[in-house]
Amino acid sequence: MSRRCRVRPLDDGLFSGGSRCACRTRCTDALRNDLELSVAEHAAGEHLRSIRVIAGDLDGARGIFDLMPTDTESDWENIAARMEAFPAALEGMRASWREGLVRGVAAPVRQALAVADQAAAWAGTTDDGFFSEFAAIATVSDALAQRLRRAARECSTALDQTSTFLRGEYARHADPNDGVGEERHAFARRRYLGMTIDAKDAYEWGWDEVARLDAEIRRVGEEILPGATPAEVRHLLDTDPARAVHGEDNLRNWLQELMDEAMAFLINNNHFDIPTSIRQCEAMISPPGGAAAMYYTGPSEDLSRPGRTWYPLNGRASVPRWGEPTTAYHEGVPGHHLQVAMAVVNSEQLSRYQRNTFVSGHGEGWALYAERLMDEFGFFSNPDYRLGYLYGQAMRAARVVIDIGLHCGFTIPAAWSWHPREAWTPELALEFLTERSSSDAEFNRSEIDRYLGWPGQAISYKLGERVWLDLREDAKRRLGATFDLRDWHAYGLNLGNLGLDLLKSEMARYAA
Repeated sequence: MSRRCRVRPLDDGLFSGGSRCACRTRCTDALRNDLELSVAEHAAGEHLRSIRVIAGDLDGARGIFDLMPTDTESDWENIAARMEAFPAALEGMRASWREGLVRGVAAPVRQALAVADQAAAWAGTTDDGFFSEFAAIATVSDALAQRLRRAARECSTALDQTSTFLRGEYARHADPNDGVGEERHAFARRRYLGMTIDAKDAYEWGWDEVARLDAEIRRVGEEILPGATPAEVRHLLDTDPARAVHGEDNLRNWLQELMDEAMAFLINNNHFDIPTSIRQCEAMISPPGGAAAMYYTGPSEDLSRPGRTWYPLNGRASVPRWGEPTTAYHEGVPGHHLQVAMAVVNSEQLSRYQRNTFVSGHGEGWALYAERLMDEFGFFSNPDYRLGYLYGQAMRAARVVIDIGLHCGFTIPAAWSWHPREAWTPELALEFLTERSSSDAEFNRSEIDRYLGWPGQAISYKLGERVWLDLREDAKRRLGATFDLRDWHAYGLNLGNLGLDLLKSEMARYAA
């Protein structure tokens, strides 16, 4: 049976006995595209090498514990049961990864070693592993507390075993190459963008964006420290105690204030129609050992658990302020929180699939558009914060050229004075990113690991933002004085998460 034939019965399965309204047609198209990609990915054995530091098998299995409720004895019984199942899940992962090695479908050695480090950090020692510390906060009966401690030890042992396996047996047979090549990258671009693009055109556009943002960074840097280089300006912003937040509680409270102020502004100025049920987005501090960057988790389906942003301190006692507001708007309000939480609110209009799917070009493109929107609204009038916004944009532009360059084997343009005509390497990528990042060296190294292990995803931010901006400008041109930003935002968010080709066709109807 052909791949196409396998998914063709979708229409009958979803809509038998019902009318094919526009929302159902949209769901069918999105689900068909997703399933066709999934069938092809499975045939290629991608599920046998899902070893990467973010959005991989291990990261997903561990991360679910961050989302589980912990309020009652019953909640902790559920946690205990899931913890008891965790070692078997890891054993299954190792079996799948071994099967990949047998079939010649291996993850890069760089990813195997990075995930081995991740597993070791979560395993910890007897008392300080992720699961041991998690179990220790439970206020439950003695019997359940003992059960949790026992399960935590078993989870730590399983993580140790996984780390040892990845560092030894797997790494010896892993792929020595970091780049995946044009063919696999083209497939990844379809997965993360939901549209087909020409890699060379996107690569050239990315370089244009890098040049534009480099110039703007130098201009704003002059306002902060006249006559200084960009590196000197960054050093000032990173080391000035008066420009930092000190202490975990102060950081969490400050991030919460940023999102609360943004929420109030967007509602009071009629830029968004935000239901009362999702006007809370909690700022949280993430557990150690996970992603190096802030991330977002959506609300539960019944909205009893709110949307949350998670900030990794990574052992720091103080955090420079300048780069954080733009990240809070990206991950929280009006970025991922409005997008994801609105899908939950629209449960009667969107299928469960639509509420839970996430095409990165759509989702990350929206979140980067949200940062730009806050710039347009004047939230970066402080030059420190505007520089943080610009560095965030520059980092995403750098991602486009780094990701495509590393995976597709493109060289650095001859017109650039920086390593002209040279092939990309992870070391060059780190140097290039560091010049355009508000983050420290440790974070930037983790970013390169992320791009190499997650091909195609890094380009989705900037290319997705470009689509959202083009759609908004097209609607303005078509509608003229009748264009209403609040209504346009509502229309776009109420569609749910779509591939960018589907988004473009749906948004064209708005301005028709």
